Amino acid sequence: MKRREFIATLGCSAVAWPLVVRAQQSAIPLVGFLGSRASGDDPQLLIAFRKGLKETGFTEGQNLAIEYRWADGQYDRLPGLAADLASRQVRVIVANGPAALAAKAATVTIPIVFTAGYDPVEVGLVSNLHKPGGNITGSSILDVELGPKRLEILHALVPKTSSLAALVNPTDPTRAKIISTKLSAAARTLGLQLQVMNASTEREFDAVFTTLTKLGIGGLVIGGDPFFNSRGEQLGALSRRHAIPAIYQSRAFAGAGGLVSYGGNLAESYYTSGIYTGRILKGEKPGDLPVQRATTVEMIINLKTAKALGITVPLDLAGRADELIE
Repeated sequence: MKRREFIATLGCSAVAWPLVVRAQQSAIPLVGFLGSRASGDDPQLLIAFRKGLKETGFTEGQNLAIEYRWADGQYDRLPGLAADLASRQVRVIVANGPAALAAKAATVTIPIVFTAGYDPVEVGLVSNLHKPGGNITGSSILDVELGPKRLEILHALVPKTSSLAALVNPTDPTRAKIISTKLSAAARTLGLQLQVMNASTEREFDAVFTTLTKLGIGGLVIGGDPFFNSRGEQLGALSRRHAIPAIYQSRAFAGAGGLVSYGGNLAESYYTSGIYTGRILKGEKPGDLPVQRATTVEMIINLKTAKALGITVPLDLAGRADELIE
């Protein structure tokens, strides 16, 4: 081969090689993950999501790429983060809690798979659970709907108390309003006074528990929220430190000294989201995939905390518990 021909061939290769690389990269689907939490919070949820993906044939870093966007508990950042993912033309957007509503507002064409702790029809994510239609589907656990039941359980543990409080995150106004409305109605039915309190930062947690102690409120129902979920251990420890009988959804809360937890398994919902993401990547339409509703709940009572608070756990309640921490 003459030198001139060799240089020409080499020049063509230099042009063709990046094109080949880009073609190979573009063959790998790109998924956007929009999280309300910080990137290091609740790692078990991402593990469950990746497990679902793997069972449908997708492994991050091998035949799938994921762009992560984290709001770090600052929900006002979610619309901008959702718009950014939509502009990158990802194949699917996976979003949790308040992030799901932001994702829906950002695109009507890119498939969205959500995880939620509330009724997705009630908040307007979908119009029908069995046939969601459009570009969105997902899964949810029983959380917001369990608020009245949590109030009943706490009332059974502190029956002489006439006033209780509810804690909500005001930066997710849709969820906060639903929780407040349901708990207020349940409190009236039980003849209780209910004070709704707000917190959206760790510093505000301390202020809430200090206020509860000063006001002499007899117990606290903590409303479900992604930021609260990621601080379950902190909330449990604070309730124990301030001697406030409290109930929340996560096991971590009871394990860290909270009196009782009652709720569903959020990791199962993330696992389902991984399954649905994989199915959509293989060609199924999100609108044809029914919204999955987890109905399993568990109750965990911390008997050590009950003893420290001078609370006698009713035998029927202890008998219904899935776990007693002694």
